[in-house]
This record gives sequence, C-alpha cells and structure tokens, in this order.
Amino acid sequence: MTQHTDSGQDPAETTAGSRAGHTPQGVSMEQNGYLLQELSAPGATGDPGELSLTITGPDGAPVTEFETSHERQMHLIVVRSDAAGFRHVHPVMDEAGRWSLPWQWEAAGTYRVYADIVPTGAGQNLTLTSTVDVAGAFTPGTPEASTTDEVDGYQISVAGDLSVGSTAELTISVTRDGQPVTTLEPYLGAYGHLVALRAGDLAYLHTHPEGAEPVAGEVSGPDVVFATTAPSPGRYYLYFDFQVDGQVHTAQFALDTTGAAGTMPSANTTAEGHGGH
Repeated sequence: MTQHTDSGQDPAETTAGSRAGHTPQGVSMEQNGYLLQELSAPGATGDPGELSLTITGPDGAPVTEFETSHERQMHLIVVRSDAAGFRHVHPVMDEAGRWSLPWQWEAAGTYRVYADIVPTGAGQNLTLTSTVDVAGAFTPGTPEASTTDEVDGYQISVAGDLSVGSTAELTISVTRDGQPVTTLEPYLGAYGHLVALRAGDLAYLHTHPEGAEPVAGEVSGPDVVFATTAPSPGRYYLYFDFQVDGQVHTAQFALDTTGAAGTMPSANTTAEGHGGH
C-alpha cells in the first residue's frame, strides 16, 4: 500500500508566514546570533576520535536547551565538497552544551558539517555550517544527473520535477528484486527522510514529507512523497534515508531544476549507482 508521510509541523513553519523549505540555509556558521563554534574532528583518515561542536547563542554562551524536531534535538549532516561521503547522525550533548559522537574518516577531502537545530526561544529552525579538512590525497568527482540508485540490494528511484520558486512533489519509490517494498518503517517521524543540497555552495534545503504522521509499529511503502522547492535554478543533490528491519539505508540522487526561472533539463533519465545523503 502506498502511504504519504509527514513528520509534523516544524517550528520554522509557524513563523514568517512561509515554509522554511523555500529558503536555503546551511551557508554560514552564524544565523540570528547563533553560532557553530569549536568544531573538532580527526585530521586524517583512519584516525579514531571524536567529532564535536558547540552552539552559542546571541549572548555568547553555549546553548543547552533545544526543541525536538523530527524526533531529535540535533540532526548532524556531514558531506564532502564533491557531494560524496554523506552521513546523517545524531550526536549527544553534555551538560556544558558540547555535542559529540565517536568519529573516523574513511576518505580525505574537505567536508561540510551542518547542525540542523531549533534552539529553545529561537522561534525557528536553524542550519549552521562549518568545514573540516581531512588530510590525504583524493580525486573529487562531479555527480551526474541521476534519478535511480541501488543500495544494499534495494533499488530506489525518484519521480517528479524539482521546480524553481514553487512547491512540487517528489515521489521516491523503493523496490527489491523487482518487487515493491511495503515494509518501510517509521524513521525520524516519517517513512523516509530527505536532505537536499544545492550544487556549488551546498546550501541546505528543508524538505517536507506529505501526509499523516506514521504510527509506531506500522509499515508502509513502496512510495514516500515529499514537497520541496528549489530557490534557484541548477543541480541539487538529494539524500534519502529509509529504514527496513531496523536498518537505515541511504540513497543518493542528482536532479536538475525545471521551470521558467533559468530552466535546465530535467534529470528524468537514469544513471547507475551513486553519483558521488
């Protein structure tokens, strides 16, 4: 059975009279006086260590109170500058406001780190970003337009246009061995979670699953529908997290925008495998 998903209304959607998904975030380490500081991570591949950071508020002090959004107080997104190596994780905060989790790099390069948060009292969702350089040689790639991916034996596809300046639906479908997967489990308050990054500056877009919030214990599939808007023409990298049998998998796509504002060809042709969370 196909079921649309929704993780509920984000705090950002109650302010400014518009949805946060229409405006890119994640292009600065500071927003509205909130600052991502003291970002620390291992400096080379293979070195075990810790990734940690602190969020300070307009008063300069570490923030220790956050609202829950999509079942977590912080969503930490890490991706390399060429769109490879995507990870979506959830660090733990200590009493002093320091967020951390065990970390080890698998490949060298420059990585963008996004802290997706709703500080208590801020009145909106914030996405703060900074970079980490990981020593070692690497050859950056350029992901080709792709509407399909294969991950851990699952075949995932995305259908629909990514429109500039207007909200449109993207339908992501999951199959395995040619059969629709109808056992998608709730993950972060929905049957799937989608992150979109703009090629070039890797600006972070909020996307919104459509439909009713899933009930714990229920399953769905094979389709998950998202409402999204591209703020400018160009290519966008999409990373879709879904859960089956308690295991989270991530598929990656690359779509070009459609629409009158700087129209580019739609990525409605398929490409094999990962382009480059």
